[in-house]
Parts: sequence; C-alpha cells; structure tokens
Amino acid sequence: MDQNSSRAFDGLNCHQPISQPRCTHAVPLSLIHKGESVRVKCVCGKDETRRFLINLGFVENAEVTVITETDGNVIVSLKGTRLAVSRVMARRVMTA
Repeated sequence: MDQNSSRAFDGLNCHQPISQPRCTHAVPLSLIHKGESVRVKCVCGKDETRRFLINLGFVENAEVTVITETDGNVIVSLKGTRLAVSRVMARRVMTA
C-alpha cells in the first residue's frame, strides 16, 4: 500500500482510552483494494462495535487480506479464516 496515499487518515483518535496511542496514518479497511494485505492499527467506534470487531480477530498488528467486495460486504482473510463484514463495519477497522 502506498504510504503517501490520499486515503490516509492522519491522527485519527479511534475512541481509544487516553493511555493508548492514537491511530496515525491509517486507512479504513473499507478503502483497501481487492488482493491487498494490510495490518490492523486500531478499531474505531463505540465500545460495543469495537468489542465485536476485536472478538472477530481485528486486533492490533493482525494481517488482513481483502478477498473481494460483494453486496455491500467486504470479504477478508483474517487468521486463516474468511470473514464478511459490512462496509460500515470495515470503516471502523483502521489499517496500514
């Protein structure tokens, strides 16, 4: 992924506790192209949303590969498993 991409979000807070680092130079998973592999930097959103995504395996430094997009869902490979997440949820997973 191009580090100078205009898709990058600089300094996104991600609603993390103050003690955790901010998510800088991150790109939402929803903007990653088919076939690209990225690493999770943080998960944004309300506690319930973050907990849901973290329980699916979207944890810091986890490698995620976008397989395809279909019917408003993003199909990814994460820890050897294929998962479908809505584009809305994919926007909450910040990657680099």
